[in-house]
Amino acid sequence: MKQKYFTAKDLLYILPVSLVLGAGLAFIQPGTWWIGFSSFSFLFLLSFSLLKFFFSWSGGWRTLAWIIAVAFFLRFGVGVALHVALPIYGHEDEDDRAGYVFTDAHRRDNQAWKLAASEYPVIDAFSKQYGSDQYGGLLAFNTFVYRYFSPDAQRPLLLVLLSAFFAALGIPFFWKAVSQVFGEKVAWAATWIFALYPDSILLGASAMREPYLLTFNTLVLWGFVHRFYRFEESPSINKLSDLPNLLKDRIGWMWIALGLAGMLLVSPAVALLTIMVFAGWLFFASERREISWRGIAALAVIFILGLFFLSSSLNRSGEFVATSPLHVINDWFQAAVKWDIKQAVIDSGWIQKIFDENPPWIRLPFIAIYGIFQPVLPAALIKPTVLIWKFIYIPRALGWYMLLPVLTFSFVAAAGQGSKKLRNLVLWLSLAAWILILLASLRGGADLFDNPRYRTIFFVWQAILAGYVWVWWWETRNAWLTRILLMEAVFLLVFTQWYVKRYLYWGIRLNEYVMVAVILGLWAIILGVGLWRDKRSRPVDKSRA
Repeated sequence: MKQKYFTAKDLLYILPVSLVLGAGLAFIQPGTWWIGFSSFSFLFLLSFSLLKFFFSWSGGWRTLAWIIAVAFFLRFGVGVALHVALPIYGHEDEDDRAGYVFTDAHRRDNQAWKLAASEYPVIDAFSKQYGSDQYGGLLAFNTFVYRYFSPDAQRPLLLVLLSAFFAALGIPFFWKAVSQVFGEKVAWAATWIFALYPDSILLGASAMREPYLLTFNTLVLWGFVHRFYRFEESPSINKLSDLPNLLKDRIGWMWIALGLAGMLLVSPAVALLTIMVFAGWLFFASERREISWRGIAALAVIFILGLFFLSSSLNRSGEFVATSPLHVINDWFQAAVKWDIKQAVIDSGWIQKIFDENPPWIRLPFIAIYGIFQPVLPAALIKPTVLIWKFIYIPRALGWYMLLPVLTFSFVAAAGQGSKKLRNLVLWLSLAAWILILLASLRGGADLFDNPRYRTIFFVWQAILAGYVWVWWWETRNAWLTRILLMEAVFLLVFTQWYVKRYLYWGIRLNEYVMVAVILGLWAIILGVGLWRDKRSRPVDKSRA
């Protein structure tokens, strides 16, 4: 008997919840009440129905339903709270007055409403005159929502609702894929991390690209795992006599194509980097499995299309004179990094002082390293600002500084894995995650928001590694995680003292070079003692005695 993933009984609780939430949100948003009520209620009904369908499809336990529900309501609740509270308790700038955390979301929202209210087609979102969305895909989607669901007024919470829904939609795909490859223990740990990471929550509570890109990543991940892991014991399935397996194989490619298509519309650069991650996965983790020439051809076509999509999107303003897609991308990246360095110098007298006192070659590596530590936790705790922004800054910084030592420890966890295939896979994912973190640092510079959000686009890999590392450490209690945590504590204590002196005028002010020397010296002691203890505890080979 075929399992039903959604039944009429599900509507007995989904429908009333959707109507109640729709009625409440229609009161706090502008425009005609009944239009707002109809639009919110319909989108809630559609969102809850799809989430229920894919939860049942994933085969997850009741815990997975709780994770999906928490992920959705946490993001949407935070989005509503910030939209209502920022105009009252926020800064006096334009974004806070309008209830937006991110400037990009504010500009894109306004342009989407402007285009929706005009007589121009939705596809005009991809034209050069709309610069709020670099690639046009999300602007087109937001315009469609406003034109057909909110024609009488601009209702930003409609877009927040859809952002929260898309963020939660990726969870069943993520859990199913991770459990298939790494087992359920890792899947549960990784899925909770994926759902509760503060930067992901903040982005999912805003009309930003990242929630969509994260879910598109999970679709590709599930399609990839379905195609290359589900039939590991019988990899040769390209035979007409084995039609059921052939159809399942095509289903895997369908999810891959769907996820990559979504990325190409929203951010072609992410599609290209995602293809590279999966190509490395195939290369490093495969022992006997071969990808078909059709699969290679399909990925090559998508990669080339992605290059052209990306170069044409970057060159919508006509700023770059190069005709080659690779030249356009290279010129854009160099210009973006230079602009980020310039902004860092303008925004921080401390960075400007370091640049003035050192040779020019130090600027790029300094920005890359400084970007990795953004948002700086001591600054989030101590730097003065309005209270509501404290509630935004501190969880973001705390979440990253809890994740940072785990990602560093992932190389140790990978090296300690007995299975060669799994060891190679975890090592590759660790390397890929850190390459992407470094690229985000170079692209986002020292910016407090752009840098972390670029990093969060690829949070799928970070969450997998964090879940794997947590389970591996819990089973082995390897001492190196404690040592890495001690190194992070040294960094935080030294910089906390610096920020305390800078803003609260307590203690002594250390020179920047002295701070770096203290940190590196204490790190060297921790590493040295750790290696010494490992050498002492290593069993003696009596055969050589």
